[in-house]
Amino acid sequence: MQKSSYKKIIEAKAMQLGFDACGFAKAELLSEDARKLEKWLHQGRHGKMSYMENNFDKRIDPTLLVEDAKTVITLLCNYFPEDQVKNDSYKVSKYAYGHDYHNVIKSKLKNLLLYLNNEIGEIHGRGFVDSAPVLERAWAVKSGLGWVGKNGNLISKQRGSFFFIATLIVDIEIETDKEFAIDYCGTCTKCIDACPTDAILPNKEINGSSCISYFTIELKDTLLQTDKRWNDWIFGCDICQDVCPWNRFSKSHQEPLFEKNEIINCYSKKDWQEITEDIFVQAFKQSPLKRSKFEGLKRNILFLQEK
Repeated sequence: MQKSSYKKIIEAKAMQLGFDACGFAKAELLSEDARKLEKWLHQGRHGKMSYMENNFDKRIDPTLLVEDAKTVITLLCNYFPEDQVKNDSYKVSKYAYGHDYHNVIKSKLKNLLLYLNNEIGEIHGRGFVDSAPVLERAWAVKSGLGWVGKNGNLISKQRGSFFFIATLIVDIEIETDKEFAIDYCGTCTKCIDACPTDAILPNKEINGSSCISYFTIELKDTLLQTDKRWNDWIFGCDICQDVCPWNRFSKSHQEPLFEKNEIINCYSKKDWQEITEDIFVQAFKQSPLKRSKFEGLKRNILFLQEK
């Protein structure tokens, strides 16, 4: 098989597996992103997410994750729902409506790598989805898939920002895409203005320790009264994406495993307040909500009740 055909083969299979976009970049040191990450960590913007300090070298150098890495393949997977849950209940971020995306997308990446080994030949590679030391947004920009908006999310002119980003690092050379060089946010500040905790700072910097998602998922400490600006969010937050004008182009996903959990779809505030651990464990055993655990979810609900 000619090397010139690798790209088309990979793109076609990625679409078949349910990905919505695919881009390619040369595997190289992310020098500029390294400086930004180092400054962000030094300023304590990660709060108590100490894992962000780990594996710094691996985050900026793909060859430390895959020996002799040549290409970083970035893939986007849409999770925008067909309809929203009712507004008078507690809120859960859209990415957590269905099954845990880590498992769903890792399976797709595994199938893609297996297919490439069968079609192209022996390829060494590793797939990553969010939980590994990979700067996936930087690679997405380098792969021409979009730009990083003021809210810190990757934005696509065609798709908005409601998608997961996955990376597949491989040891074969593939024709690369042109880096996305234009910032289409312009003078818009809707995400900054809408953030109730002022977590979105100038220059596309996010104070992770002030984000509602940080409070509701990452922070395990007792919540303070000064944090009560959550707008009924009990797991994650979509405010900065909901107000983004580019998300008018978002289209409903086609992944059955991302369909809304029945509890998320139907529960009233009273139902959430009365949820038992047995129901939580059974209903959310394959959901991102299991990350907060039952105790974390109840803490968030009680915190909002005490407003």
